[in-house]
Amino acid sequence: MNSQKQDETGASAIATVQPSKGPLHSDHQDQLSTQSLEKDAAAAIVPDHAVLFDKAEEHRVQRKIDWFLIPAMWFGYGLVYYDKAILGSAVLFGMTKDLQLSVVDRSTTPPTTSTERLSWATSMFYFGMLAGLYPLTFLLQRFNIGRVLGGVVILWGLVAMLTAAVTSWQGLFAQRFFLGFVESIIPTGFMCIVSGYYTQEEQALRQSWWLSSTGAWTMIGGALNYGFAQITGGSLKRWQYIYLMAGALTVAFGCVCFWIPNSAVDAWFLTEHERVVAVERLRKGQTGVRCQVLKREQLREAVLDVKIWLVALMMAAAYTVNGAVSGFGPLIVSTFGYTTLESILLQFPLGALVFIFILLTGYLSSRIRNICLILLILCCFPVIAGCLMIWKSTWYHHAPTPVAGYTIIGFFGPVIFLIINIGMANVAGATKKSFTAAAIFVAYCVGNVS
Repeated sequence: MNSQKQDETGASAIATVQPSKGPLHSDHQDQLSTQSLEKDAAAAIVPDHAVLFDKAEEHRVQRKIDWFLIPAMWFGYGLVYYDKAILGSAVLFGMTKDLQLSVVDRSTTPPTTSTERLSWATSMFYFGMLAGLYPLTFLLQRFNIGRVLGGVVILWGLVAMLTAAVTSWQGLFAQRFFLGFVESIIPTGFMCIVSGYYTQEEQALRQSWWLSSTGAWTMIGGALNYGFAQITGGSLKRWQYIYLMAGALTVAFGCVCFWIPNSAVDAWFLTEHERVVAVERLRKGQTGVRCQVLKREQLREAVLDVKIWLVALMMAAAYTVNGAVSGFGPLIVSTFGYTTLESILLQFPLGALVFIFILLTGYLSSRIRNICLILLILCCFPVIAGCLMIWKSTWYHHAPTPVAGYTIIGFFGPVIFLIINIGMANVAGATKKSFTAAAIFVAYCVGNVS
């Protein structure tokens, strides 16, 4: 590559990194894909010394990245949450009876009903996630991220649609395992995408944007499920229609994933000059650009980093609450004396709380330095209070106290966001980022199963 002197205003900084074989998006891009196995691709488009750009120009590139990545990630992670939470509504729509998920023991007086099969159906999803996290994270690290995400997400959508064909609890167990396996690619993939495009100071706000979809999709999913509850005819059960729709939406999202670029180096939605600005922003923030080489020294550093394991431990502890709320939310509310439709509608306050406070804690984390741990501690108190309210209150017909307690348990949403932000914001290097993301979500699975 040839170099020229930067002018006094810095406006022609791109002139210092002109490639020798034409535009980056043609022949040189193909050359980069083969060279990435031997060296960082970023080194191919930026000089050895740092180049400073105007703040306004950096902000313009940042906003362009925001508008391309964040809406897709928000929609995709919302589908992940909705897909997990469907089971709670499907149970109210007759799945328990249709698939023999509950067993009545008539040898006791009065007869007792065991829902152990339903609990195992929920757990099988997270066992699948545990099995898929590291293999799929390796694929993301080693190969083109858009192609891997696109292929696996389409497979996820097809597996979700096949739920409608399940006729027994054993079949549901198998389906839930494979569903968790393929869905495991989304959380780690999105965490690595954010850490690969944004500086440390920018990551908290961006992580909060896509994670807030858990709250939004609690409400969106509730509205969709409420609509499906009105179905009284047709050849399928109401819960089967829900899974067919969720799977179709996921397949559509998988097609979009093929357009996600591998890194800021080859982001097709940026101009050649903007790609250089994007990479220089990351160099200045010391977060690094995604590289497809598996670096042993980074892997060793991650394994020996105590902070990563402490973050994973916090994640496992925090997610002991989520398994009940996301998997059995409507069913829990129905035990307070509410009908199926009322139980679905009462998910809306929980979703709104999660949505608002994830965004709020994300904003505060991006504006005030070293506040994440303080916010994390503060958000834990309402979760503890909510659990105590459900535990100690009287569960009479339409009792308000347990419903209020159930709602404020939604503060586990910002707790999870803050743990992810603490874990990912201080990690540099693509291999270490991938390992950290996978470790955090292994802990996420362990917490949900426990």
